[in-house]
Amino acid sequence: QVPAGLALTLFGVGLSAFVGASLVGKSLDPVGRGVPLLEDLPVLGELLFAHDPLVYFALALAAATAWALRRTRLGLVVRAVGEDHDAAHALGYRVVLVRLGCILYGGACAGLAGAYLSLVYTPLWAENMTAGRGWIALALVVFATWRPWWCVLGAYLFGGFTILQLAMQAAGFGIQSQYLAMLPYLATIAVLAWSSARGRLQKLGAPACLGKPFMAQ
Repeated sequence: QVPAGLALTLFGVGLSAFVGASLVGKSLDPVGRGVPLLEDLPVLGELLFAHDPLVYFALALAAATAWALRRTRLGLVVRAVGEDHDAAHALGYRVVLVRLGCILYGGACAGLAGAYLSLVYTPLWAENMTAGRGWIALALVVFATWRPWWCVLGAYLFGGFTILQLAMQAAGFGIQSQYLAMLPYLATIAVLAWSSARGRLQKLGAPACLGKPFMAQ
């Protein structure tokens, strides 16, 4: 999985640079923000209801994913394949198809994240504009021990570090901007080190068949 993932990452970076070469420097109209009426509320309006629609969609998607994994037959099948693919195969579930579907769903979510960067966060396209955020997303999965709501909390934690470095630059702290830009990634390393130190708890959260090849009998 590791070399395949690295190869796909390098391929994606090169392909996006090739396809998007004609879009460099072209700005787009920003997406509308805010919930009408609610965004005018004092304090809470700006804090909770002044965001763009994709923010609320992301939260709804996380909630729907968590519910589907725990409360639906499809989620039960997905968890069964993750825990013991041989037993799932013996029950008649198509392990490879389930895994492929999960990969496609995860890829679609990653695609939405990339679209958010170029259409909403900064409404323009530039080469390598993700700046390694995908690796932070990968670290979030380990930090959350495969639990959707922990992943949401972790995302806000890392997002907070990103905003912190921008706020510190604006406040005029006597620290070079390059060091401040490292904050989200240093936080990622720290969290991964902490997660690894938990050892036993991390193993309890990880699917038993994670990374194990499936060979149909």
